[in-house]
Amino acid sequence: MCVAWTSSSQGAAAVTTSDLVGLRIKTVRRQRGMSQAQLAHPELSDSYVSLIESGKRTPTPSVLELLAQKLDCSLSYLLNGVTAEQMEDIELALGYARLALENGEVREARTRFAELLENNNLTGLTALRQDTEYGLALAVEACGDLDEAISILRRLQAEELSPERRIEVAIALCRAYRVSDRLSEAVKVGEDILGGPARPAWSDALVEFGATLLAAYLDSGDLLRARQFAGELLNAADMLNTPRATVAAYWNAALVAESTGHGEESLSLAERALAVQTENGQPRNSARIRMAYASMLLRLRPTAVEEARQALLRARQELAQTSASTTDRANSEVELARAALIAGDHEQAIVHGEAGQALMAGNSRALEAEAHLLLSRAKGALGRQAEAEAELRGVRDWLEPLPDSRRAARTWYAAAETMEVLGDAEGSADLYRRALACAGL
Repeated sequence: MCVAWTSSSQGAAAVTTSDLVGLRIKTVRRQRGMSQAQLAHPELSDSYVSLIESGKRTPTPSVLELLAQKLDCSLSYLLNGVTAEQMEDIELALGYARLALENGEVREARTRFAELLENNNLTGLTALRQDTEYGLALAVEACGDLDEAISILRRLQAEELSPERRIEVAIALCRAYRVSDRLSEAVKVGEDILGGPARPAWSDALVEFGATLLAAYLDSGDLLRARQFAGELLNAADMLNTPRATVAAYWNAALVAESTGHGEESLSLAERALAVQTENGQPRNSARIRMAYASMLLRLRPTAVEEARQALLRARQELAQTSASTTDRANSEVELARAALIAGDHEQAIVHGEAGQALMAGNSRALEAEAHLLLSRAKGALGRQAEAEAELRGVRDWLEPLPDSRRAARTWYAAAETMEVLGDAEGSADLYRRALACAGL
């Protein structure tokens, strides 16, 4: 059976770059017991067929389809070394893996992507193999194995990729570095593409990438650069006027506004991002923004604690039904612990804090430190002094190896306040000094 020719870039690339096309034609011709002259007659010359088989000529799409018909084989086999049926099986398996990831079945997705990569028929299908590796990286990230995800993404980044795939890989890599608290590496990934004079024209994907870089600027404490770049992203999003660009730019600009003391502006930007995302976006990202908005609400309007708690509970439910990473799910529990602590429900704060710790795999030291800090405060409020002090030691253990950053400085400061409440004046003074040093003061 002959497969209809497609003029897609993937097909064209396979014809023009694969030296194996001619060899496949030669192999099938010999299997059919045909000479070059018999294969060529009457449309082609036998010398032209010889040049194709030796790799000295690249057949046009119409010639390749003609040869497939004469050889009674699929065009897919001549192009890729697999039959049409094998190609269909590969695409079906890839579709199932993507569906598992989208449905939040992240371990199943990881297994499916990994099994597909073991298929020898995938070796010569560069675009599909890259799709599979990228899917595996996202599944591994969602399972909380950030180091492995980074390793896969770095391998992909070193390959020749389509412009769209290169941006997708860069977004995922920048995000994984940032969540792993490897902020300088996250910034480098972003600036390698966005920081030079040859920056591509703004698109949805590029604005989303810029938003990931902006978050890294913010976490590293570079507030001046963050404020300037937030303005660039907002202008780009307004120019594109698409839901994806709007959400990415407005949400991250809201975080910058909060960090620079513009609380009401921050909530206004965040509310617009959440409204657009809820109406147009994917459930996983809707849940993540809802969770982050609730956290912002707790910081800026502590009296709205019940509203924030309901938003967090909804986000947790949404995350459980999507391809959310364990870090996302752990973060939802940590924020619920914070809400319970603000509401004075210390027992519930402990339940959520410990649930968050159980989901963590040691990949986000800053989040681990925050969980220990909230547990220390809750246990201290319940008079469980020894346990509270042990949790504070956990804060130090998780923060010590981290590079200086705004987030780390904030957690050191909060730990110092907690230690002061627990009555350790000398220890709290030491932590205050650590916070100031971390902030560069």
